[in-house]
Amino acid sequence: MAQELCVIVSDKDRAQLAAVIADRNRPRKHIDRARIVLHSAERLATAEVARRAGVSRPAVWRWQRRFAEAGVAGLLRDKSRRPGTAPLPQSTVARVLAASCAEPPGAATHWTGRAMAKLTGISLGSVQRIWAAHRLQPHRLRTFKRSTDPAFAEKVEDIVGLYMDPPAHAVVLSIDEKSQIQSLPLARTGALDRTQPGLPLKPGKCGTMTHDYKRNGITTLFAALDVLNGAVLGRCMAQHRHREFIRFLNAVERAVPAGKIIHAILDNYATHKHPKVRAWLADHPRWVFHFTPTSASWLNAVEGFFSTITRRRIRRGVFKSVPDLERAIAAYIREHNKTANPFLWTQPADAILAKLSRLPVSSV
Repeated sequence: MAQELCVIVSDKDRAQLAAVIADRNRPRKHIDRARIVLHSAERLATAEVARRAGVSRPAVWRWQRRFAEAGVAGLLRDKSRRPGTAPLPQSTVARVLAASCAEPPGAATHWTGRAMAKLTGISLGSVQRIWAAHRLQPHRLRTFKRSTDPAFAEKVEDIVGLYMDPPAHAVVLSIDEKSQIQSLPLARTGALDRTQPGLPLKPGKCGTMTHDYKRNGITTLFAALDVLNGAVLGRCMAQHRHREFIRFLNAVERAVPAGKIIHAILDNYATHKHPKVRAWLADHPRWVFHFTPTSASWLNAVEGFFSTITRRRIRRGVFKSVPDLERAIAAYIREHNKTANPFLWTQPADAILAKLSRLPVSSV
């Protein structure tokens, strides 16, 4: 687009434009427009006017035409724009909210944005904005399981009491076995080797890993988390029986200083209640077992450590053999213990029981 106008500025307009430029309280856009007109009046080329004013050439042409049509006043106001789309009426919003909380029609199990848009006659974007504003997420589902243990309340109070107010001159340990790291079909930790090497992370692309793998053997991780300092004692063993569990208890027994009572928090796995384990417990009077309620492994603090080591070391790992896997686990535990922090439980037992009491009875 070539310059079509010859800008002529009268003495009165020039004084007004100079005053606009000199006014330090003026918006920057007004000052730029005044400079465009004054430079244009000097018969400068459009490119030179744009350079001096610090704007583009289309902006120079636009404000030259605006000054020719409306004078200085036209430079100081923006043109009115066409009104935007009117907001949705509240009745439509209420209809979307009511339908979102009801069952979808047909054989579908949950609402989708397009299905809701089709039902209500509005756009997909409008449905998504309504859902976001009211924190509705039909695509998500949270699962829960309510314990049926008749002694649930007593066990929760016992274990939470150990976390929040541990007894003096005692050690509180959270003990369990991790036998499904990487969520694999077999019941033990798998030493996996990928069939092809993956590609590393780089800008614009995530790291890659083959879907298929080669299993080189299995192992089971036994771990005890010291609640007082956050340190973990771990042992990898080939099998997951009461024999291996007793071996691990003996390792913990040797690691804990003499004279301290050991309160061990465990789940209800059959290995932990084996007759030989009970006999071992009778021979070691400083040990006290505290069992979590059924279907309540979330009370066992070591589960958090298992989740962390799975996500940060095991799931993406490549292991040529079982010893390779076990060395990786041992190295991670050593690094964890260097910066371990005490385990803090913040939710008192009465708050947990009050929250669980709100679950529907039909979920039992």
